[in-house]
Amino acid sequence: MTDRTGIEWTDSTWNPVTGCTEVSAGCSHCYAKTLAERFRGTPGHYFEDGFDVVLRPERLDQVLRWTRPRRIFVNSMSDLFHDQVPDWFIAQVFARMALTPRHTFQLLTKRHGRMRALLNSPEFRGLVVEMTTIAASDHVLDCRAADVWPLPNVWIGVSVENQQWADIRIPALLETPAAVRFLSCEPLLGHVNAELSGIDWVIVGGESGRGARPMHPDWARSLRDQCTTAGVPFLFKQWGEWIETANGTTIVHADGETTTARIPLPAGGARVSRVGKKAAGRSLDGRRWDEYASATGADSGC
Repeated sequence: MTDRTGIEWTDSTWNPVTGCTEVSAGCSHCYAKTLAERFRGTPGHYFEDGFDVVLRPERLDQVLRWTRPRRIFVNSMSDLFHDQVPDWFIAQVFARMALTPRHTFQLLTKRHGRMRALLNSPEFRGLVVEMTTIAASDHVLDCRAADVWPLPNVWIGVSVENQQWADIRIPALLETPAAVRFLSCEPLLGHVNAELSGIDWVIVGGESGRGARPMHPDWARSLRDQCTTAGVPFLFKQWGEWIETANGTTIVHADGETTTARIPLPAGGARVSRVGKKAAGRSLDGRRWDEYASATGADSGC
């Protein structure tokens, strides 16, 4: 697997774990699962076990060899806080992040409860220090970076696809020590009124791939406006497969339900057409939104 990626908000991906299981509506059309399951049962293939959770210890030291500083999305093919990933292995991942302060690591999860519990745990922090000391000795590196907590080069984010999960995951994120806290509202499946105090960055995007559900354009506009008002950097990743058109084939209602466009347009509805991700593009109201959090957030504590 290459470190290069087409994901708009990062430079590289690093997958010391692959595989996951569904936890909420945002998982229904997971691109990673679709890719991995194509090869289930293929002898010798990297994804011979499909999307089952697999630890990849041989990939732990990959980021130590990357000399050019970059933004790195941790586990684009999994969730580091999955319950099948042991604490000691998560600590090994954090140890490598501690040993490479030249990189910025973007860690995204839907397992908000375990994230909050582990990163607030003195025992886990001690485990990170222990694993960092061992890895530093193996590679003749300075292990003192792990003495700072939270790690200043690690951004922690949660997935927020609708209001239900915003109300659950955002408070958990705000209770988690992190240098930078961010939200990934992709796929955005409903209107979200977000609590942005203490949030340093928001990503918004529609769904792509087979079975992609349309995103109401007002949901994206609302989050953009909330970010603008709060002074939070906003990145619009993509429309996904669908885009608003005057003669759209489908109506997306304000509550996310979809109906045929043959009926009169109801209040709050939007007509959309499936044109494909590339044609739909990344412009929101005629502008590309590519804002990023600064290297450190406004508040690195809880």
